[in-house]
Amino acid sequence: MAVVEVRNLTKVFGEVVAVDDVSFAVEESNFLILLGPSGCGKTTILRMIAGLEIPTSGEIYIKDRLVFSSKRGIFVPARKRGVGLVFQSYALWPHMTVFENIAFGLKVKRLKPADIKEKVESVLDFMKLEGMANRYPQEMSGGQQQRVALARMLVSAPDIFLMDEPLSNLDAKLRLEMRADIKNLHRETGATTVYVTHDQVEGLTMASEIAVLNLGIIEQLEHPKKVYHLPSSLFVADFIGSPTINKIEGVTALAAEGEGIVEIKSENILLSTSYRQISPGRKVVAAIRPENISLVTAPGKNTLQVQVNTVLPAGAETILQVSCRELQFNILLTREIDLEVGEKINIYLPPEKILIFDRNSAELLASN
Repeated sequence: MAVVEVRNLTKVFGEVVAVDDVSFAVEESNFLILLGPSGCGKTTILRMIAGLEIPTSGEIYIKDRLVFSSKRGIFVPARKRGVGLVFQSYALWPHMTVFENIAFGLKVKRLKPADIKEKVESVLDFMKLEGMANRYPQEMSGGQQQRVALARMLVSAPDIFLMDEPLSNLDAKLRLEMRADIKNLHRETGATTVYVTHDQVEGLTMASEIAVLNLGIIEQLEHPKKVYHLPSSLFVADFIGSPTINKIEGVTALAAEGEGIVEIKSENILLSTSYRQISPGRKVVAAIRPENISLVTAPGKNTLQVQVNTVLPAGAETILQVSCRELQFNILLTREIDLEVGEKINIYLPPEKILIFDRNSAELLASN
């Protein structure tokens, strides 16, 4: 059952179309991440679901209840939508203690003091904030403040969590810890979650589904593994993954041997692929992930001799930036390697790891 559903949602600010006819549904207990660069419309979508922004047109359903419809003139305010919100800025009251911040919403609902105390203490324990009830936000670390913001949302027991870049203000170590905390929180509560981020690592590690947005539209909505391994467009391929995917412009040709096998011709380079049934002479872009390129000792089929331009050691991994004529490649090796800038090496591009996109539409082509 779809717990959150948006249909043909559009939001226009002046002459800018921030969200352009977007539709999607989030099934019960799913964790959907709205992922994309700044200005793509992801936060605007979240705010419209929450009731903090009025859409220009479209419909929003929460648990089969119509909470917004431009045609029917329906707008249910945020406080009546039954969702929990966590913001990028934490939005904690600085003059209130942790206990008072978490209890605020319960007091507004006029719960009995004893019930409020019981609920707040329970959620403090759940969020590993024991002994911090009397602290003020400014006396806590960024990670602890974010846990308070999560606790404040949890104490009202919403069925739906809405989170807007909640980890962007934390350092790398804290982000890793909080990613694990939020993922565990989702698993333990089973709450349907919509989460906004520009951080692809958060998307790939936390989501059950990712919606990649670009200029107000959804380019792809799939399971994280499919988004990564089979991006529907060059934008998705380029946005997801670090280092960025390698791209080679060329034209297709049919191999002399091997029935229907498609080759890519570019800059005096000939690459075999696992594709079939693409007409020869088509303008395309071949793409391959950095971790799928390997180093080999001798030249051969689908190998290139390249020059090492940069060596970036990163502990257990090494990132190489190499060039071949006008082409530049990123290579990700899961080991340390001793190479010098200017050194010539051979790299291998496995045919089955090469994706082909149409150069004009930028869409992924079917492999068979």
